[in-house]
Amino acid sequence: MKKPTTSKTINWGIIGLGNIANKFAQDLITIPDAKLYAVASRSQEKADGFASKYNATKAYSSYEDLAKDPNVDAVYIATPHVLHKENTLLCLEHGIAVLCEKPFAMDAEEVNQMIAKAKENNVLLMEALWTYFLPHYQFILKALNNKTYGEIKKLEADFGFFREFDNNSRLFKKSLGGGSLLDIGIYPIFAALSTMGVPNDIDASATFFDNGADASCNMTFNYKNGATALLKSSLIEDLATEAIFYCEKGTIKLNGGFFMPTTVSITSNGKEETLDFTVETNGYKYETLHFNALILQGKTESDIMTFEFSKQLIRLLDEVRNIINLHY
Repeated sequence: MKKPTTSKTINWGIIGLGNIANKFAQDLITIPDAKLYAVASRSQEKADGFASKYNATKAYSSYEDLAKDPNVDAVYIATPHVLHKENTLLCLEHGIAVLCEKPFAMDAEEVNQMIAKAKENNVLLMEALWTYFLPHYQFILKALNNKTYGEIKKLEADFGFFREFDNNSRLFKKSLGGGSLLDIGIYPIFAALSTMGVPNDIDASATFFDNGADASCNMTFNYKNGATALLKSSLIEDLATEAIFYCEKGTIKLNGGFFMPTTVSITSNGKEETLDFTVETNGYKYETLHFNALILQGKTESDIMTFEFSKQLIRLLDEVRNIINLHY
């Protein structure tokens, strides 16, 4: 493992320079103790353009070359899902702390390999599920954990939007892990897991595109205490994309775009109050601030996005896939 950096500035690299990498970079440059040092794409032209846009020092046309750069302290991996394991292992082998975009990998076996390598090399690794770190989500977690409104009886959470099918798009390409479940279904599942835990049993059904990728997925998580979570993902219809927690003494509603900075409406005792948690940045800076702190403290695992949580999350995704007969 590299020694914990003693400087206050952490040199970041980004592997995979698509839409989400742009949002991450936009937030990264607002953080005082972080610098976008290096970027990598399979295209030198794309790497150069990205580096110029965000003032990165190095632009590589090879992920391997970025991983070999001794000045890189941390890497954000934003490549297609199927490459997450390969790219993560590459960086961990070079002693670089890895923040890997969700889903962590394609299945539990791959996630286990990544975590084992991080432990073997004593290097920090974390799944980049940004919602966990957002102010509004931390707020509702505290309210739910404290049972401010009693026990959760039911959760309804969905994430859906309509896109014209395009088999050349990463979003729909099955060979890249495309489809609704891994890309956006992970968010409703995350909402259930982070607030209600692992379900006792799961019911699920799905519709599919002609190429075999899932177009939509409906899931019901049943818990031993009688609570339920009704979850849905879709690439064929616009959904409210809300998360509503029905508790014994009130309702907590994460309004449209529940997975990103948004407002929270609380109804209790016949009164409704809406709290505004919108932020000035895209919202990716919160997970980055947490990750930077872990690096500076010499930690190798997050105390929020723990290895065990990531394992539970990918196992739930695997279980849903088995039920709906979705195989990559």
